[in-house]
Amino acid sequence: MLSVLSYGRLVARAVLGGLSQTDSRDYSLITASYGFGKDFRKGILKKGMCYGDDACFIARHRAADVLGVADGVGGWRDYGVDPSQFSATLMRSCERLVKEGRFAASSPVGILTSGYYELLQNKVPLLGSSTACIIVLDRRGHRLHTCNLGDSGFLVVRGGEVVHRSDEQQHYFNTPFQLSIAPPGAEGVVLSDSPEAADSSSFDVQLGDIILTATDGLFDNMPDYMILQELKKLKTTNYDSILQTAQSIAKQAHDLAYDPNYMSPFAQFACDNGLNVRGGKPDDITVLLSIVAEYTD
Repeated sequence: MLSVLSYGRLVARAVLGGLSQTDSRDYSLITASYGFGKDFRKGILKKGMCYGDDACFIARHRAADVLGVADGVGGWRDYGVDPSQFSATLMRSCERLVKEGRFAASSPVGILTSGYYELLQNKVPLLGSSTACIIVLDRRGHRLHTCNLGDSGFLVVRGGEVVHRSDEQQHYFNTPFQLSIAPPGAEGVVLSDSPEAADSSSFDVQLGDIILTATDGLFDNMPDYMILQELKKLKTTNYDSILQTAQSIAKQAHDLAYDPNYMSPFAQFACDNGLNVRGGKPDDITVLLSIVAEYTD
């Protein structure tokens, strides 16, 4: 039988041993972006961090790395409204809030909420709608904090398997949750969700984890197993390697989107809802591909 003193020493050694194994290094995200506008084949490309009606941002501030994607709702074009303006302005607002340090790393939904309310306060209403997904890496805490509204989203891949993913939010088939600003008098007619309705999650990450953040143009055209096959090609944390893999994923999704004989995830979902649909889904595609690495200045 151990004496109380001996037992105490063993406990102390165990605690100290555990502390000595704690990873005190800061983490960071090495991120590359790539995408296509749906009108790419017509030679129409958007400037900056926008691909068609999609928009995105990559930002850092002190102890956090922040990424975001947004997908402008194309139906507004039927009313003479450019859908890309809403998503691009929303992402620019969120990016500025991050760079100014006006956010809490543990609350990406706070970034989304503040960015959206800035749009609501414009003297001239910026009409439109958008889905959105924002993720924040707490460098020191090694935790990823996420929020996703609609059908954009993210995957976290470790050891060749998906260990975390966002939940898609749909009101009904092909009608995702979305932030909106409607014309005066039409507020009750245009579908609009609160940013607080976004699905939120927080979890630990490890060095070498791969994080893929994308709009629905990717997920509607590539199932997980195809994405994982492409990610196997990513062997290093070198930026050029990450960019090459992001390009490969986006290009494959783009090609599949125009294949009329391909049973895409979107077509399968449509069939599940009683519709006779086959083929890919032509859409804007935005891919942000990140690897969790040790932070360096």
